Amino acid sequence: MPRKGEHTPLPPIGDASDPDSLYAYMLRFMEWLRFQNYAERTVENRENYLRHFIEWCEDRGLSKPQEITKPILERYQRYLFHYRKANGEPLSIRSQHTHTVPVRAYFKWLTRQNYILYNPASEIDLPRLEKRLPKHVLTQAEVELVINQPDINTVFGVRDRAILETFYSTGIRRMELIHLKLHDVDGDRGTLMVRQGKGKKDRMIPIGDRALRWVLKYRDEVRAELAMPEDDTTLFLTNYGLPFTRNRMSQLVRDYVNSADIGKTGSCHLFRHTMATLMLENGADIRFIQAMLGHADISTTQIYTQVSIRQLKEIHTVTHPARMTRKEQ
Repeated sequence: MPRKGEHTPLPPIGDASDPDSLYAYMLRFMEWLRFQNYAERTVENRENYLRHFIEWCEDRGLSKPQEITKPILERYQRYLFHYRKANGEPLSIRSQHTHTVPVRAYFKWLTRQNYILYNPASEIDLPRLEKRLPKHVLTQAEVELVINQPDINTVFGVRDRAILETFYSTGIRRMELIHLKLHDVDGDRGTLMVRQGKGKKDRMIPIGDRALRWVLKYRDEVRAELAMPEDDTTLFLTNYGLPFTRNRMSQLVRDYVNSADIGKTGSCHLFRHTMATLMLENGADIRFIQAMLGHADISTTQIYTQVSIRQLKEIHTVTHPARMTRKEQ
């Protein structure tokens, strides 16, 4: 069994003894990505999508990079477009885009390393992504209803309340919360240190007084009951004293959203959307929101200006001519 943090090798594709196969070069590409300090999750995601592409090639008798041409890559894109999942639904445009990006990066690397003479993917057009708004954003009242769902008279209830409060107060990502350590919480300064967030970037952000009180209550009064003898100082622990997995954290938050019965669905990212939207509605500068969320590009943050509807609604109510009453003659 691999140790924690080690990459679990997947079965080979095609002739594993062929050093010049698409699969063999893919392994070298993965090694190069790790050498370039890409996040392990990014490397694993790229490998999964490349394996999908290489398996598709093997089924069609294509096993070497030199055999791949632009028309073949366009054929693969058509395959993704017509592909149907087990439930009969097609892949979303975003999913098709996500499948194609690693393939382009792979052939770009092959060309730069002089493994192939030209890049057949250089002129491949990616599907145009829709600019979609968050499906759901909670109101302040709805947030309060959700975060009051845990039974705070229990060990797990205090932990879960601290988790929900942290998501709501800081808007950090799921994995950023999962990776929090005890020393990342500064009670005196009222801050959280998010280490190696998206893009392997650290950032220090504020955490509200109420959320901080719940985190400190959990840390000082509850966490010791969950911790194992070999404690790695991870802040939030599962019922078994271990760090949360992505799916376990998502399920925990989703269950509380569902139990609140507010007619909206979502999980960890729902609180991220909600925090950004409500802070913008209350007058926060968008660049502050960008710093809180850890967005490299402010255009990513600007989506919340379209969701933040309260000020627009107030102006609409005051100025729209339909509300005007004609003066009596």
